[in-house]
Amino acid sequence: MKNLKNMMAGAMIAAAAITGFTGCEKFLDRAPLTATQDDLPGGGLEGRVLGLYGAIRNSKSEPFIGDGMQNIPYIAMNSFRSDDGETVADPGASAWHTTYDNFQYTKDDWGAGLYWNKHYVMIGQCNEAIAVADSLPNPDATTPVFVAEARFFRAYTYFDMVRTFGDVPKIDFKINAPAEGRIPKSPAADIYQLILDDLAFAEQHLPTEWLGYPGRLTIFAAKAMRAKVLLYRQQWAQALTLCQDVIASNRYTLVDNYHSIFKITGELNAESIFEIQASKLAQDGDTYWSRLGQSQGIRGSGNWDLGWGWNTPSADLVNSYQVGDKRKDATILYSGQFDGGAETGGYGQTVPNYTNALYWNKKMYNRYSDYIAAGQGTPGNEAQNTWVNQRVLRFSDVLLMAAEAANELGGTANQDSAIKWTNRIRTRAGLADLVFVDQATMRTAIKRERRAEFAMEYDRFFDLVRWNDATSVLGPLGYQNKHRFFPVPQGAMDENPQLTQNPEWQ
Repeated sequence: MKNLKNMMAGAMIAAAAITGFTGCEKFLDRAPLTATQDDLPGGGLEGRVLGLYGAIRNSKSEPFIGDGMQNIPYIAMNSFRSDDGETVADPGASAWHTTYDNFQYTKDDWGAGLYWNKHYVMIGQCNEAIAVADSLPNPDATTPVFVAEARFFRAYTYFDMVRTFGDVPKIDFKINAPAEGRIPKSPAADIYQLILDDLAFAEQHLPTEWLGYPGRLTIFAAKAMRAKVLLYRQQWAQALTLCQDVIASNRYTLVDNYHSIFKITGELNAESIFEIQASKLAQDGDTYWSRLGQSQGIRGSGNWDLGWGWNTPSADLVNSYQVGDKRKDATILYSGQFDGGAETGGYGQTVPNYTNALYWNKKMYNRYSDYIAAGQGTPGNEAQNTWVNQRVLRFSDVLLMAAEAANELGGTANQDSAIKWTNRIRTRAGLADLVFVDQATMRTAIKRERRAEFAMEYDRFFDLVRWNDATSVLGPLGYQNKHRFFPVPQGAMDENPQLTQNPEWQ
């Protein structure tokens, strides 16, 4: 977050020798969503692309895309449905608990409708930026780079959509009139192909690093993202190659202390590949904020007025950790108990005894000393946790994706690599090394590491689905195979007569 304030003008791509970037006061929110194309150089392309970094979070300009991509609807779709997170802290959230935690989906759920709508607004912003590039009479060396950023964000957004709804409309063009967007759904396979094509383009044109733009997308973010998508398609060899490229670059490493990842000082750290950045200072209004931390921060009063308390850890998650796993105390807080102090990422505080929640998400508990030291104000102010960055891609994810792909491919060399990469994760967690036994045992171990490493970080539900484990794990909560996809929101059906409902929800 503090790096956001240092993203100044005159950036140069170190590895690609691309120059000519114009100045900008803030990296994540220029004026692209309201400015005309003539207001900015290159037909507004650079401004539009830089604006995507803010739009995916929240934007001071309408529409508030982040309301569907970082707010409660996003958390509900991506976390409540897992066995890790639930919504119990807010007594008024019973409908959300029923719909998402207990898998009683409804076609008119407003959260699902917001999720659908805002994802397509974000896709539309990406398409508009790409259309600007296509219309430039004299594109230069910077143009493909900006297009690559827009296509990464489009891929990222469509990845959410295809995992959540399955078949969805494939809108990869600028919409000039509402009727142009009223098209039928495309098969999920076509959406995945669009995602992979977009990320392949991004890999080809993004730089290895930026100077003056910390956290801006690089080739390694595109490679890591495409590897993740390929895992969902079980294209193990391609996924492994991409992960090996990121590992071999030696640009990333695991930080020493797991809990430090989620502190202010851990933002954009040595293992960060991509983060959605946020900031909240008294003087900048609502320009750089995010609902993500506010939605999940501890619900309380005074110094403990940290958020709304949605997305609390489940008892099942708490009980899932192996004895001695340092990630447990860095992820879980207990109502009415000591926060563990600095050794586990706490602040020497006693957590309020909040009866509606036995546990709290410690990864969103990064307020006290960090908050004050960074000049974000004082505890108890209106900002709550609106300045928290979302860690999207971390190097530990690359290591575990590589381990999974290698294990699925089999063979002695791959088996050796799989155990080596998995043990790197375990070593940091304070756990003993594993010894390779067989492919099935290794598969189970990798699944367990993914749960502990990325607890409360929005992948668990989708991991269970892609592993075909969702029915056995989530069945006691009401899950059936049809719940892997949410029904198309009724509002979207009403707006677009070309849409058809998901077959299992007709």
